Amino acid sequence: MDFKLNKTHLLQQEMFRRFAENEVKPLAEEMDETEIYNMELLAKMHKVGLMGIPYSKEYGGVGGDYLGYSLAMEEISKHDGSSGITISVHTSLACSCVDGFGTEEQKQMWLRPMVDGSKTGCYGLTEPNAGSDAAGQQTKAVLDGDHYIINGTKIFTTNSGFADTFVMFAMTDKSAGTKGISCFVMDKSTPGLTVGPNIKRMGIRAAQNCEVSYENVRVPVSQRIGKEGAGFKIAMKALDGGRIGIAAQSVGIAQGALNEAIKYVKERKQFGKRISSFQNTQFKIAELQTQIDAARLLTWRAAVSKDDHENFAQNAAMAKLFASEMVNDVCRAAVQLMGGYGYCREYPVERALRDAKITEIYEGTSEVMKMVIAGSMKIF
Repeated sequence: MDFKLNKTHLLQQEMFRRFAENEVKPLAEEMDETEIYNMELLAKMHKVGLMGIPYSKEYGGVGGDYLGYSLAMEEISKHDGSSGITISVHTSLACSCVDGFGTEEQKQMWLRPMVDGSKTGCYGLTEPNAGSDAAGQQTKAVLDGDHYIINGTKIFTTNSGFADTFVMFAMTDKSAGTKGISCFVMDKSTPGLTVGPNIKRMGIRAAQNCEVSYENVRVPVSQRIGKEGAGFKIAMKALDGGRIGIAAQSVGIAQGALNEAIKYVKERKQFGKRISSFQNTQFKIAELQTQIDAARLLTWRAAVSKDDHENFAQNAAMAKLFASEMVNDVCRAAVQLMGGYGYCREYPVERALRDAKITEIYEGTSEVMKMVIAGSMKIF
């Protein structure tokens, strides 16, 4: 058992850290204020391989692993939660569906462009009336010869504002519940596919998170991923991996907020002393860093279990549950340590607190994580 990163991962971590500090950090505040993601930054993330880390070089990926991907998610998210989720949805969700369940032809046509830096992917599962209950979705795909006709609406489709490739799910047999869901992949230019404006949100404001409408969209059978009715399995498998990314995002946001708070308390003076000299401040920072490290180790465990092809669902759920709750605690404490200034948008801890909340909600709420963990424990 070794809790240390090997030389390769340490080099990756340093490269991700430099990229985050040099390319992401300078743009984070502006992107949050304008609620528009910087397309030049997205292009740079593709160019340096951030969007294809755990995918085989055979398909144009980096050929890395999920631990390396988790390190990237943490370093990027230290400075910008919006960039973190942009990478996560593309990598963990859109790409993984095609990589894990697509045919060789589908991988060459759809996966390769997403991981070699050519195209960005998005993932459409959630609907206005179907969140945690995927079987409640109303989007339908009706077979018509060698095509499916898709009608319905997806909401909170992250990356959809600028995505090229849409991975989405629709009911092919409503009477079969979760076994009646199928997975499809298509290009944004497909007739009938319409992307609405970015949904106004509390946090991750630069991430493009839109409503997507499908009106009589004709999709060839060759663009169905996996067998008909296998969509729920595909979606859940992708979300299991996605939860590792969100745990890493949570760790990154928390560490970034604490780092900012530490810089502040070492400079700010009250009662004739630096705030950092007070034992209350020291104890609070010690507690927060311990929580962050615990979440980081849970995240690494989940990533390594996926890399080792183990059943990682429980580890991923535990990592996301703990890390997402931790980041909210840490960001609130960071704001408190900085007092009134922490509440001002001039300082990044304010943005971090807003970004943190969504980690308890997307890719499985905290309540769903507890269901997954309890189910894996076979206590009922």
